[in-house]
Amino acid sequence: MKGGSRPQTQMNSFRDVVDECGLRDLPYEGHEFAFDNGQAVEDNRQCRLDRAMVSRTWTDRFPYAKLIHLDREWSDHAPIKVILHRRSSSGSDAPKRFRFEQIWVGQDGCEDAVIRGWGQQDSDLLECINQCARELQKWKGVNIGKILRDLRKKRERLRRLNEGGRSSREVQERRKVVKEIAELMKQEETFWRQRSRAMWLKDGDKNTSFFHRRATQRKEKNHIAKIVTDDGQIKTTNTEIAACVVDYFKGLFKSSRPVGYSQLLVGIEGRVTEEMNAGLREHYRVEEILEALNQMHPLKAPGIDGMNGLFYQTYWHIIGPAVV
Repeated sequence: MKGGSRPQTQMNSFRDVVDECGLRDLPYEGHEFAFDNGQAVEDNRQCRLDRAMVSRTWTDRFPYAKLIHLDREWSDHAPIKVILHRRSSSGSDAPKRFRFEQIWVGQDGCEDAVIRGWGQQDSDLLECINQCARELQKWKGVNIGKILRDLRKKRERLRRLNEGGRSSREVQERRKVVKEIAELMKQEETFWRQRSRAMWLKDGDKNTSFFHRRATQRKEKNHIAKIVTDDGQIKTTNTEIAACVVDYFKGLFKSSRPVGYSQLLVGIEGRVTEEMNAGLREHYRVEEILEALNQMHPLKAPGIDGMNGLFYQTYWHIIGPAVV
């Protein structure tokens, strides 16, 4: 149901203001309509009068903000409440998943970490991958955080140089600092591009703020705050939500072990010949594996081990013999 309409001129002016200020509607939770006139049947009017409009700058400052429609009591209007920060779920003690980052490639020490982690060629493959991830995590903690710290320091130095004199030494230093900032910004942009998954837009065009915004939106979109089970129970902790997801897919992919289905196949002509079947049953060749690997998108979603296609493509000369 909906409420009465307003003059079109008023709505046009309102839309112009919203467009001019670059505002958008803040996502909400709760009942759809925040206004109810309390009448019955055909006289009842419900609509969403009360909203929270925010700008892009405000959203960047509070990326997890959301609007809550509280329960309406004595008033025609339901109170609304803005939550600025995501409330952490109880039981959220799971370690952060490892993911191989594009920005690591080419950095000093990264390949050495892969070599140390990969270990002996006759080691178990899964253990090699896990040990490699641990070595990369240790290397990352020492080296990658330094990029953002250096960027802040360089920008502060540039600000002081801009406010200072214009001697030959200061001009040369400023040129050097600007060049160093550009290189650090390129690395920062690569970092946020991978997280944004906006693969259609290439890095290197000063798109860091766009990639950062997309990554934040994607993280918020993928966040699961609660799950309602088939029997109506609400699960909110990470442990409970994970258990519900596992149980769902176990049931989805579990066979009911039907019997007597062979009669359904009578009269169906086979399409796979013996020759085709023999080819399908052959062992994979190293060349085929490498060809398939090089056809993979390097930055698409990694497996459960956190290693994406880029890792295997870049360090195949180290890990290839153990993989095949």
